[in-house]
Amino acid sequence: MAPGAPALLLLSLLSLPGLSPRAAGCPAACRCYSATVECGALRLRVVPPGIPPGTQTLFLQDNSIARLEPGILAPLASLRHLYLHNNSLHALESGAFRAQSRLLELALTGNRLRGLRVGAFAGLAQLRVLYLAGNQLVQLLDFTFLHLQRLQELHLQENSIELLEDQALAGLSSLALLDLSRNQLGTISREALQPLASLQVLRLTENPWRCDCALHWLGAWIKEGGQRLLSSRDKKILCAEPPRLALQSLLEVSGSSLICIPPSVHVEPLEVTANLGEDLRVACQASGYPQPLVTWRKVARPREGAPRAEAQPEVGWRGPGGLGASDTGSGMLFLTNITLAHAGKYECEASNAGGAARVPFQLLVNVSRQQHLAPAPPPAGGPVSHEPLPEAGSMAFRALGLATQTAIAAAIALLALTALLLATMICRRRRRRKKAPGPPGEGALFVNDYSDGPCTFAQLEELRDERGHEMFVIDRSKPLFAEGPAEAAEAPGVAQGLPLQPPSAYEIHC
Repeated sequence: MAPGAPALLLLSLLSLPGLSPRAAGCPAACRCYSATVECGALRLRVVPPGIPPGTQTLFLQDNSIARLEPGILAPLASLRHLYLHNNSLHALESGAFRAQSRLLELALTGNRLRGLRVGAFAGLAQLRVLYLAGNQLVQLLDFTFLHLQRLQELHLQENSIELLEDQALAGLSSLALLDLSRNQLGTISREALQPLASLQVLRLTENPWRCDCALHWLGAWIKEGGQRLLSSRDKKILCAEPPRLALQSLLEVSGSSLICIPPSVHVEPLEVTANLGEDLRVACQASGYPQPLVTWRKVARPREGAPRAEAQPEVGWRGPGGLGASDTGSGMLFLTNITLAHAGKYECEASNAGGAARVPFQLLVNVSRQQHLAPAPPPAGGPVSHEPLPEAGSMAFRALGLATQTAIAAAIALLALTALLLATMICRRRRRRKKAPGPPGEGALFVNDYSDGPCTFAQLEELRDERGHEMFVIDRSKPLFAEGPAEAAEAPGVAQGLPLQPPSAYEIHC
């Protein structure tokens, strides 16, 4: 057999119509025929490998696929129809379908998508129909469908969409059908529908519409010519708010009843000084109808030479624990572990369809070290107050006025000086008492006749006069030593003519 003959024989066998599809490389448990691969309801958790590159229609519905692995669809550049409905997809990575430039229909109905990233549909230049119904979408961000310029049908019903940003539908110039029914939309702007130049069918029913001034344009637009886009059923756009208009059709409500109350904002206090490392919570109270959207932002310092009014909010300012964003909707500004980067001017903005209101807020950061004042030495003999003094760097001390701070400092200095003078006076008096001669009779032995027995030194020390001197009581009638002869009084080295008294001793009594 000539070289290469086995390969030619294999190719010829694969081309036979009666050959089993499994021989052409079909994934396990899937069915493959022509350019179609059916892998539905197989409890798959991932897209199965081994799908023929020439596949044009791929059925992966009713499985448990939670994620499209990066590049898993890259070999399938010939796909025309992809059905991934009723799976467990939570998110779509940017560029997940970049290789499917020929795809015409994409079904993602009945998954668990909570959001759509910008660029999730990049590469789908030929897509005509996109099914996103029955997911958990809450909002549609600007430019979500920017790459779908040839899209004709967009099915978004049965989600939880509350917010449709003004540029969310930008790029859909060929869209003919838009289904937003059975969501949580309370309002929709004229700018959101403006890019839909080819729109023919619009479905907005079964949403909790808030009939205020922001929806005035929709009623007028439907009455003027937009009703051609709505079927008889789709024209029943019922109001859910305010209560006085509940269950009334938007088309039956007069324009004068669609009102808004501009917001008012209150922040208290307007300036706060915080220490490094502290946590801070500031409330921004806003009122109005509809309920204002409250946004905190940090205002950047204006550049040199630029007018102050042109200062723009900083993007990505350092918030609690790292990169933070504005706290939107709650009315509270939370800052934890305050650093110098947090210091500056903030702004609380409340906005609704009736207008916007702003209030500035200033945050100062105390960088001085908190040093406790050293307590003065206690004066001898006097009581000492243990009440803590205000710290020089503390917020309590800084909050006092300049005059009050000066008075406190002077009082502290006066107390210290008084204590020093008192200690000096006490020391001097003690020294004088030691050096000064005692008054007459001081040190003499006092005699009485009411002796009651011998005394101990401990008893003698307890007998003191009113000036603190010791008093001794002796009985001269009981000498302890006999008087010696007179000549015994003479001693060498003593001045002549001055006889010494003989030594005598007496028993001391108390």
